[in-house]
Amino acid sequence: MAEILNSIIERISNTASVKSVFGEPITAQGRTIIPVARIICGFGGGSGQAHHVERGEGEGGGGGLIAIPLGVYEVKEAETRFFPLHDKRKLLFAVYLGFCLGLVMRRRH
Repeated sequence: MAEILNSIIERISNTASVKSVFGEPITAQGRTIIPVARIICGFGGGSGQAHHVERGEGEGGGGGLIAIPLGVYEVKEAETRFFPLHDKRKLLFAVYLGFCLGLVMRRRH
């Protein structure tokens, strides 16, 4: 079981690095653009031993890694700015609008 967990941890460690969060910088026209992502990883494992010989034993493991793009940093000589991919105000307005529409539909029925 320890071998499986060590293998999973090693694979995730090799994949989850600073380069996974901050992408390769792109430079053009006096600006440098640096992509930014949120990295989420998880792993798990299992083991077992049956009470009866007929059922046998079990082991297992797995893991995963997901990258969610967040936005980009724009670096210029005079300033550095962050541009998010998702404007939270628009998302909040959409949730509020959906809630209001849900109330209206509920009253109609």
